[in-house]
Amino acid sequence: MMRFVLSTGGLVALLVAALVYGGIFPALAMAYVTLFTWYMDRLGFFADPDGPGGAGSEGDGLAMLLGLVQFPLLIGGVAVICGAGGQSPGNRVLLFLALGLYFGQVANSCAHDLIHRSGRAQRRLGVAVFSSMLFGHHASAHLRVHHVHVATPLDPNSAPAGQSYYAFLMRAWPRSLIAGYRAETALRRRARARGPHPALIHAGWSLATGALVWAVAGGSGIAAWLALSFHAQAQLLLSDYVQHYGLRRRAIAPGRWEPAGPQHSWNAPQGFSGALMLNAPRHSDHHLRPGRAYPALTIDRERMPLLPFSLPVMALAALVPPLWRRLMDRRAEAWRGNGQLPPRPGRV
Repeated sequence: MMRFVLSTGGLVALLVAALVYGGIFPALAMAYVTLFTWYMDRLGFFADPDGPGGAGSEGDGLAMLLGLVQFPLLIGGVAVICGAGGQSPGNRVLLFLALGLYFGQVANSCAHDLIHRSGRAQRRLGVAVFSSMLFGHHASAHLRVHHVHVATPLDPNSAPAGQSYYAFLMRAWPRSLIAGYRAETALRRRARARGPHPALIHAGWSLATGALVWAVAGGSGIAAWLALSFHAQAQLLLSDYVQHYGLRRRAIAPGRWEPAGPQHSWNAPQGFSGALMLNAPRHSDHHLRPGRAYPALTIDRERMPLLPFSLPVMALAALVPPLWRRLMDRRAEAWRGNGQLPPRPGRV
């Protein structure tokens, strides 16, 4: 558990210092979430290649804390980016980039874990975190659509082989919004549920965040919030793209597919980036056991596809489609059933 506390806590501490003191801290925060994470993976730091299994309930406190930290970091970040504290333009740009990476990689992973928990307070906090980044609908789309239809054409967040990240981004955002709304509406109709539709709750959290941003930084704050939210959303969808690219469940009848299995998600065993992202790169186990908390997620190297490099490195490669396809198309084809396992992943 300590590896999760140290990796996430180090980044949060640098971001807080960047907001309060400026100086070298925005550059250090940016370096931490990029070069430092890459180097620590290369060194094998926090290596825990397969994971312990178990309940993982010891991670509850950290997940809740990171969820709550989201809001002062977001509001404070918007204020500083808009000029509060008198930091230099260069520092404000670095802070924008570092915060966006934190929101897209760490806060996203935290919210993702929380919406899968059984506790009502945990689920609501996860929804609030997503909604603060104008992505509340992801809580519905992820639970009601992605986990049901993963690795099929019915899931907007499972990219087919050959599709670029940019085409995926334009498709996944609106389609997941619509699919999530429809799935929640159908569920409420079957259950004869009362109370507000989840879409209204998401909108309410987003409006509340927007009101705080306006009160702190006015119109320029709204613009910075929108830019930070897009930065975070693009990374969230980048993770979805990488973690399911080219993997497909076989059709067993018209409109029916084989059950989702360990072979339908890409995984990465690197220790430091995995700890920083709350084991989000151990994606197959998450799909097999959605209620399993992040510290308990495992990797089975024989049954689960492994990315050739760490998840952050592969996300960067996905921004260059020719490089991405060179790295991934052959591996994805192998896991779609020709009987040949791809090579073991290389170092980061």
